[in-house]
Amino acid sequence: MIGALAKRLFGTANERFLRGLRPTVTAINKLEPELEKLSDTELRARTDWFKQRLANGERLDDLMVEAFATVREAAKRTLGQRHFDVQLLGGMVLHKGMIAEMKTGEGKTLVSTLPVYLNALTGNGAHIITVNDYLAHRDAEWMGQIYRFLGLSVDCITHGKSDAERRRAYAADITYGTNNEFGFDYLRDNMKFSLDEMVQREFSYAIIDEVDSILIDEARTPLIISGPADDSSDMYVAADRLVKNLVESDYETDEKQRSVNLNDQGVEHVEQLAARAELMDEESSLFDIQNVNLLHHVNQALRARVLFNRDTDYIVKDDKVVIIDEFTGRMMEGRRFGEGLHQALEAKEGVSIQNENQTLASITFQNFFRMYPKLAGMTGTAMTEAGEFSEIYGLQCAEIPTNRPMIRKDHDDVIYRTAREKYDAIIEQIETCYNKNQPVLVGTVSIEKSEQVSEMLTARGIPHNVLNARYHEQEAYIIAQAGTPGQVTIATNMAGRGTDIQLGGNPDMRIERETAELDDPDEAARRAEQIREDCARKHDEVANAGGLFILGTERHESRRIDNQLRGRAGRQGDPGESEFFLSLEDDLMRIFGSERMDSMLGKLGIQEGEAITHRWVNKALEKAQSKVEARNFDIRRNLLRFDDVMNDQRKVIYEQRRELMAAEDVNDTVTDMRRQVIRDIVARNVPEKAYPEQWSLDELHDECKRILGLDLPVHEWAREEGIADSEIHDRLVEASDRLMAEKAANYGPEIMRQAEKQIVLYVLDKKWKEHLLNMDHLRQGIGLRAFAQKNPLHEYKQEAFEMFEAMLASVREEITFILAHLQIQGEVPEESALAGDASAQMQESHAEPATLGAAPEEPALATADAGGGAAPAGGGAKPQPVRHASGAEANPRDPDTWGKVGRNAPCPCGSGKKYKHCHGRLH
Repeated sequence: MIGALAKRLFGTANERFLRGLRPTVTAINKLEPELEKLSDTELRARTDWFKQRLANGERLDDLMVEAFATVREAAKRTLGQRHFDVQLLGGMVLHKGMIAEMKTGEGKTLVSTLPVYLNALTGNGAHIITVNDYLAHRDAEWMGQIYRFLGLSVDCITHGKSDAERRRAYAADITYGTNNEFGFDYLRDNMKFSLDEMVQREFSYAIIDEVDSILIDEARTPLIISGPADDSSDMYVAADRLVKNLVESDYETDEKQRSVNLNDQGVEHVEQLAARAELMDEESSLFDIQNVNLLHHVNQALRARVLFNRDTDYIVKDDKVVIIDEFTGRMMEGRRFGEGLHQALEAKEGVSIQNENQTLASITFQNFFRMYPKLAGMTGTAMTEAGEFSEIYGLQCAEIPTNRPMIRKDHDDVIYRTAREKYDAIIEQIETCYNKNQPVLVGTVSIEKSEQVSEMLTARGIPHNVLNARYHEQEAYIIAQAGTPGQVTIATNMAGRGTDIQLGGNPDMRIERETAELDDPDEAARRAEQIREDCARKHDEVANAGGLFILGTERHESRRIDNQLRGRAGRQGDPGESEFFLSLEDDLMRIFGSERMDSMLGKLGIQEGEAITHRWVNKALEKAQSKVEARNFDIRRNLLRFDDVMNDQRKVIYEQRRELMAAEDVNDTVTDMRRQVIRDIVARNVPEKAYPEQWSLDELHDECKRILGLDLPVHEWAREEGIADSEIHDRLVEASDRLMAEKAANYGPEIMRQAEKQIVLYVLDKKWKEHLLNMDHLRQGIGLRAFAQKNPLHEYKQEAFEMFEAMLASVREEITFILAHLQIQGEVPEESALAGDASAQMQESHAEPATLGAAPEEPALATADAGGGAAPAGGGAKPQPVRHASGAEANPRDPDTWGKVGRNAPCPCGSGKKYKHCHGRLH
């Protein structure tokens, strides 16, 4: 009561915040007459004047009023558009590093030019992140006219650009691109072998368009760069055949959690089928260690068969399974489900199965965008997620008022008992609008539903356009003309379309299309004028018919998606209507709604074809949606908590890599590593304060020979009177330093320094990839610790730290080993040669982390003088020995020296079995 009274007297917190910005808007408006008098050259010169003032110590905030006024004047001269006062408010919110919620059609793209220009004056670069390549390219060209007019450089990052083009784009004052391209460029940069090969520079300022789509919807899964692992396509096909023979009673499905699991009957059934197919021994269990691989494939095949539906979760196109984004309805080319699920879907659909991959680098959007010192965002729907933006990203939200009052009519939801009744009512409503020339935008949640509505409209003879992933290329024009009289457009979700629906149609797009082939400029001008007059006439006709009618065929699990659909109507004070048609058979109602509602409606005597509308039902739906939103928030928050552990380690490794690449000489680093290895060797075998007879002298001798390449008389040293562990340590350091000095003298200091740098980077990358694999495995199984009354996150942090320490120790030891046994033959290859062909085989994915297989084959760097090997029994030439990545021959008793072994190759242990049936069985 008191709070409501206070709001009425003083306004909401949002209103009070905006009230404080109004004087700045007034100050910007006062400069307009003065700037209108300047010539183009004088206006452009203000950019250099602003830069000089920054160099003299002024802050960006000191320049804001004059810079915003300058951009507004430039926009008037280049685009013929003048920023509204509410757009100036939005620009100030974005400059402050906040999220601006602005309704659809309020000109967010133009708003962004204000803070982007101001922050680009620092010379550190400003990034504008969009949701697809089309919008990135369009906005860079469109808004780029303003920036270029004012003397700033603009470029765009799109898929398929070379490193040189990307480097040039990031060097520009202002860079447009998609969230995926920026994120993957960051990961790729941290896999390069030279600073000169990197494309990005230090992050400074970024604005994220459709910020809720990128930081909320897409943040549930990390960005992953992966490389090829072993081929197991036959196993996916075999597992799919097994699962096809299962019946519903063999497994239990949880639609809320989107999970499916075999029950006891199902396990027994799979074991029988697998035994008949000779995929496992009849005596063994599906849960035996040798059948772990089969169990994994069966589980993924079951998920593919039961939980994932064609034309809803994915489509099949050009012999590929292409994921459909559940939030935008777009095809996500190049992205793949993780943990072998994508391969299971490929087996299910009978298309070519692509190999599983190993994670080479990954990062979540949360941790990527938190690297920007200053981050802002804009969208039409942010306030419902304000808590998450604040907790995860430290971003506050401000709701910007519309330029003109909103007069759209939002009707209560209409609910039917069955889907058939609902679709009949939908078609009736569309036909009513069509007959009175009112355009209709029909929002569906899947391709399947959109095509179902399309078939029903075709049967009624109602012309319409379908906008979904199948017709992605035509989307901009279809949306632009969706406001013409009587136009019916069916769309699979509307998030991030980037094109406004104008009543009467978009004259600019029509002019571009209809005058493209006219050679006579006068004829083109006449035609353009006719198109503008036609669009103006149709605008009035549509406005009189009630404006654009938004028809939702069911509620989405997120309120924001529903609001985005509604927001397509009522732009810039236009009339419009919105209404959602629901049934008790809809997924959201069925899974999260009340099970008693159907019987209740039956008791109320609801007849077939009769609908119910009541605000209580709307509240129940909103409650169901909020449950889903809360669950999804928990998923994202949990992902972030675990990734924060990895992120701390990632920062250490990436920072170390950059320092190593920047250094001309890494000899000091290598020497420190070698001495730490020696300390570890001595600590293991010559314990402090132990008597010489308690020392492990054989092990000490063997480790010195294996790791340091030194055959030292440690047994004789131990017999010396008064010898201590510190003396042993000093002698090992002296001997190893002498060995490395001899190598440097033999090969030349320059060649040795070059080899050291390459080896350090190579080993660091190799061990980091192995660490990512181990961390993935740890992450997948850590949840089971909860059954032992242990906190999985705490356990993950503790074990991740221990694994990271072990990895660093392994890095030091392998670098020391390789350099101690190094023999350089000919010239040292370029740094990038160490990467081999891996870069050509790398895949980028924005999906769940994959279940990883063996590491890709690693390039041999140099030959070592360790190893040997006896000739096999019997005559014949000695076979070519297997060599480890370091160059050392494989030791049959030490699997760590085998490197990568093909699944069907003979096992290096000498058993005579295939690797997959011997040591490979446990990997």
